Amino acid sequence: MDPITPVHGTGVLLLIAAAAVAVLLVLIIIVRLHAFIALVLVSLLTAVAAGIPLADVPLALTSGFGSTLASVALLVGFGVMIGRLLEASGGAQVLADTLVGRFGEARAPFALGVAAFLFGLPIFFDAGLVVFLPIILTVARRFGGSVLLYGLPAAGAFAATHAFLPPHPGPVAAGTVMGGDLGVVLLVNLPIAIVAWYVGVYLFSRYIGTRVHVDVPTLLLGEQRDGTERDAVTPPAFGLVLSILLVPLVLIGLNTVLTTLVTNGTIAEGNRLVESLVLLGNTPVALLLTLLVAIVTIGRRDRSLAETGQLLDQSLGPVCSVILITGAGGMFGGVLRTSGIGDALTESLGDLGVPLLLQAFLLATALRVAQGSATVALTTASGLIAGQTVDLSDLQIALLVTAVAAGATVLSHVNDSGFWLVSRFLGMDEKTTLRTWTVMETTLGVSAFAVAAALYPLVG
Repeated sequence: MDPITPVHGTGVLLLIAAAAVAVLLVLIIIVRLHAFIALVLVSLLTAVAAGIPLADVPLALTSGFGSTLASVALLVGFGVMIGRLLEASGGAQVLADTLVGRFGEARAPFALGVAAFLFGLPIFFDAGLVVFLPIILTVARRFGGSVLLYGLPAAGAFAATHAFLPPHPGPVAAGTVMGGDLGVVLLVNLPIAIVAWYVGVYLFSRYIGTRVHVDVPTLLLGEQRDGTERDAVTPPAFGLVLSILLVPLVLIGLNTVLTTLVTNGTIAEGNRLVESLVLLGNTPVALLLTLLVAIVTIGRRDRSLAETGQLLDQSLGPVCSVILITGAGGMFGGVLRTSGIGDALTESLGDLGVPLLLQAFLLATALRVAQGSATVALTTASGLIAGQTVDLSDLQIALLVTAVAAGATVLSHVNDSGFWLVSRFLGMDEKTTLRTWTVMETTLGVSAFAVAAALYPLVG
């Protein structure tokens, strides 16, 4: 649903948004109302308070909910089934053993983060996290301690690649709108993203993981949680498990490359082969094909197809709550966008009277906090400052993309569907997620902006 013309001033809209977040946190953390119910209730009240016509309120609620589920439900469903097969077959254990054998126990969290960073180059945040989850949980179960030690470096790596690096949609849109060269954006942002991940994610996870204990969730263990089911089958070879994980990586990466070439005019539109490959690399399709490969190669090991189907059926139950809560988080963010708060912020913050790089960061931060979506914050903020980038070099524009992406990364909270995805996958309550994930996203964004701010005077 498109944003309405704001019926309140920017100040009132900001107060409504702040009050909505406060009420939501009180309902969930203090009253202990179920997060799904609280999100729907607060979304409804916010829609009415923000002045959305009463006849349009149901559409405002369902459009945000439906659009989020459209991108999340299939990914989570297929991903958790792939993860269950990897866990039950012993494949996740094989990967974990190999990873730890190469890097050592002490560097296991670092190894997980590096692997996730490479895996996340062509794959969106939510898809990468759900496929990588069994490896994270297996390593965490093996060594014990807080799951944050292992989950945050990997989740933060996916967040970094998704926010800062082409061919992900946010930085691509920002670079294009501001008239930059996407190749330069990639070359500049890649080392910045690596530094920001190491400082803002990995070092932070080592600090917080020793101070906040979160038990390893049993999300992928189904009904049998004592390890007997996994021990009853012969583990697959490392090469086979790696090949399964490479299927979505290759398909989605091919989709990204071909789509970019078509957009740039390098490949003509309407090429039947290209369109077929792009379809196969669409994320839900790629995960479906990966699941089918996993069923044939590891799902049938020492099992009948009926037993494999029962195993997959068991895996879906625990993630129903994840899917619904994530969708409700998207509903809340969608209501804030529909209320016109983004447009109001854009108009009021358009001329901040501060240096352009800082202006880009602050605009994206305000939009991120107000409506939740990092991609929306990226594209809106970059469009707002695009008129000031005409005479800038490609290097300057690339650093402006960094600044916008940094602002769009910080302060992930309850109106961000990714907040709920991480919260439920890693088994955290809302208060713990705010103390860990929200702070980590902020340190990631601030670290990237600091590097960009240090480099910007040198390329001017």
